[in-house]
Amino acid sequence: MVDTKSETLELRIRDVDVSLSTIYRTGVGAPILFLHGFGATKEDYADIARLARFSGRPFIAYDAPGCGESRCSDLAAVGIPLLVETARAVLERMDVQSFHVVGHSMGGLTSLMLAHEEGERVCSFVDIEGNVAPEDCFLSRQIFTHAADDPHEFFVHFIERVRQSSEFSSSLYAASLKHKVRAEAVRGIFTSMVELSDRGDLMRKFLGLPCRKMFMYGEQNSHLSYLSQLEAAGVTLARIAGSGHFPMYSNPVEMWDQIAGFVGSQQTGG
Repeated sequence: MVDTKSETLELRIRDVDVSLSTIYRTGVGAPILFLHGFGATKEDYADIARLARFSGRPFIAYDAPGCGESRCSDLAAVGIPLLVETARAVLERMDVQSFHVVGHSMGGLTSLMLAHEEGERVCSFVDIEGNVAPEDCFLSRQIFTHAADDPHEFFVHFIERVRQSSEFSSSLYAASLKHKVRAEAVRGIFTSMVELSDRGDLMRKFLGLPCRKMFMYGEQNSHLSYLSQLEAAGVTLARIAGSGHFPMYSNPVEMWDQIAGFVGSQQTGG
């Protein structure tokens, strides 16, 4: 991939050893930090290096601990708090002062918590169906509604439920799940997502961010109860046609168009 670098970062986060598989590009201006969703990898965003409208734009993407090509010494420790600290450690290691952030689902929630803590360092935030309310736990809440003691047993049945979902691209997503996330990491990720969605005051945190915000959602999820609230609060809404929860699989062209239009319009720090 032209002008894109790959590197494995060795990090110590919350007493957990992490080998983080990254791709990035250096350049002028604030980079875009991409955080993938549950069961995905950094490759969800790798096409940024192939798109002329992002030519020369610095970016960072990586496989979260327990996902893709990244490794960690304690899979049970993986959850949103560890993922937030991982993002912060990457920014520090790469000497990033200000940044844009794009996060999908689990990565959207991680991005929200990071942006809430980092404040003015965040130039803009594109939230691709990241959790902001309890209703967003349609995947993660299954750790309770379909509980199983054995993590591998839970994961096998979870994958089959996803495969049979009516959401666009669900079968494609389900087909690679077992290759992209370790089963032992699922419980910590899902329980932390549910806990934050139910009791983390996420909507207030999201609306209170000082940066410009976009909330991206698939047309299949136009029923989300809070969309009018977001719009009334000045959040830019991006409805992706022919898509459900996975616009990077169902309609990547429109997803990238929306990201380019929003992030590209930033003047301060961008």
